[in-house]
Amino acid sequence: MVATVLRLRYRILGNILSRNPWQLVGFCLGVLSALWLLALVAFAMIALAGLGDASVSRMVVVLGGSALVAGWVIGPLLIAGMDTTVDAGRLAPFPLTRRQVMLALTGTGATGVPGITTTLAALITAIVWWRSPVALLVAVPCALLGALVCVIAGRLAGTLSASLGGNRRGRELVGTLALGLVIMAGPILSAVAVGVGAAVDAVDRVALAADVLGWTPIGAAWAVPADLAAGTWASALVKVLIAVATLAGLWLIWSRALAVGVVAPRHRVARAADPGRLGLFGLMPTGGVGATWARSLTAWLRDPRYLRQLIFVPLFPALFAFTGGLREGPFVASAVIVAFVLSITGYTDISYDGTAFASVLSTGVRGWQDRLGRLLGAATVGIPAVVLVAIVTLVIADAVALLPGVLGAALGILLAGYAVSAVSSALIVSPVSAPGDSPFKTVPGQTFLNGLLVFVVMAGVLVLAAPSLITTVIGLVTGTVQLGWIALAIAVVVGSAAITGGVIVGGRTLERTGPSLLLRIKAFPTG
Repeated sequence: MVATVLRLRYRILGNILSRNPWQLVGFCLGVLSALWLLALVAFAMIALAGLGDASVSRMVVVLGGSALVAGWVIGPLLIAGMDTTVDAGRLAPFPLTRRQVMLALTGTGATGVPGITTTLAALITAIVWWRSPVALLVAVPCALLGALVCVIAGRLAGTLSASLGGNRRGRELVGTLALGLVIMAGPILSAVAVGVGAAVDAVDRVALAADVLGWTPIGAAWAVPADLAAGTWASALVKVLIAVATLAGLWLIWSRALAVGVVAPRHRVARAADPGRLGLFGLMPTGGVGATWARSLTAWLRDPRYLRQLIFVPLFPALFAFTGGLREGPFVASAVIVAFVLSITGYTDISYDGTAFASVLSTGVRGWQDRLGRLLGAATVGIPAVVLVAIVTLVIADAVALLPGVLGAALGILLAGYAVSAVSSALIVSPVSAPGDSPFKTVPGQTFLNGLLVFVVMAGVLVLAAPSLITTVIGLVTGTVQLGWIALAIAVVVGSAAITGGVIVGGRTLERTGPSLLLRIKAFPTG
C-alpha cells in the first residue's frame, strides 16, 4: 500500500515537472541546494572528528539535531508550505485505515527531498563518534530515530494547522500565533539569555543549552551517542527512552488529530444573514469603484491570507526593540519596513480571488474601476497602520522631529507599492491557498519564475520610491529637518502620480488580459 502511494506521488511529481519547465528548474535547484548542504555537513563532521573534542562534538550534534527537528515543524510550514501532493485529505476517500494513511504520509515525507536530505545528514553525524565503537554503532539507529521524529513532527504540525478549530478562524488563529512566535522567538531567547547568564561565558552558555536540550524530546536522540562516548551509560539509556517515548507520543497525537480533523465528518451550521444588512457594501459609494472597494476592504479585514500580512505591523517594532533597543535606527525606521511589507502584498491580488474572478469579469466593471477599488481597500488599512506605527515608535524613541522624514520614506514606499501592484496583479497570477485552507498550506504549482517576479516587483517599488527615500536619507545624514518635510511632499506628489498611472495602465491591461488571467487561475492545481 505504501509503495503504491509512493509510486503515485512520484508519478504526479513527474507529470507536474514535465509540464512546467520553470518548476523543473526550481526542483533541480532544490536538489542542488540539498547536495550542497550535505557536503557542508559532511565537511563539518569530518572536521569535528579530526578535532577529537567530545564536548564540542556533543554541543554541535545536539544543537544541530534539535534545530533540525524545530525546522521540520516550523520551516516548511511558514516558508515553503506543506507538500500537498499526497496528504490526509486526499487519501481520506480511499478504503485505507488510519494506520495505513499515517504510514503512507510518513513514507512520502521521508522520501521527499527534505526527508532524504534530513536522513543523510543525520547519518553523517555518526562520523564524529568514530573514536568510540559503541557510540558509532548506536549513533546510526539514533540518527534514523531522530530523522523519523522530524518527519512525524512535521506531519503532525501540518495536520494540526489544517484541522485545529475545524474552521477558517481556528486555522487563522493558529497561523497568526505560530508566525508571531517564530518572529519573536529569537529576540525573546536572546533577552532571556542575557538576563540569566550575563556573567557566564558564551561558550559555557551554548554548552549548557546543549546539555539541557539533550534531555528534551527534540534533542534526546542526538545526545545518546555523546553520552555513550563519555561513558555515562545510565543517562544514555534514559535519553533513549525519552526519544522512543517522543516518537510514540507524536504518533498517538497525530493519529488523534487525523481522527478529529480528517476522518470525523465536520458538521457546519449555516448562518442566516440578517435581511437588509449589506455590511461594507452598504457603506461604500455605489458603482464599480465603491463595490470593489467594499469587497477589497472586507477581504483585508476577514480573509486570513490578508490578515497574516497585518501581523507584521506590531511585530516589526517589537522585534527591533528587542534586538537593537528603542533608540536605534531599525526601531525608528519600523514604519518604513512595515510599509514595504504591506506595499507588495497585493502584487498578485487577483490570484486571491480564485475562480470567483469570473464574477468580476461578468459584472462589466471597468478595468480602472477594479484597480482603483482594490487600491482603496488596501490603502484604507495600510495608510493608517503605517502612520500609526511611525507616530508611536518615534514618540517612544523620543525622536518626533524625524516624523516628517520617516513618514515621507514610508508613504513613498507604500504608495509606490500600490501603483506597481495595480499593474502587476493585472499580469501575474500565482497559485495561492484557498480561503478555507490552512494558512500554512501551499498548493502545488509554485515555480522558480514566480519567485523571481517577486523581486522584480520589489525593484519597481524601490525605483518609484527612490526620490522620497533619498531625500529622507540626506535629511537624516545632514540633520536638516526641512528635508523631511520635502520628502513627505515628494512622497505624496510622486506617489499620487504613480498611482494615477498605475490605475490607468493596470486598468487597460486588465481589460485586455482578464479572460487569460481567469484561464491561468483555473489551470493551477488545487491544494
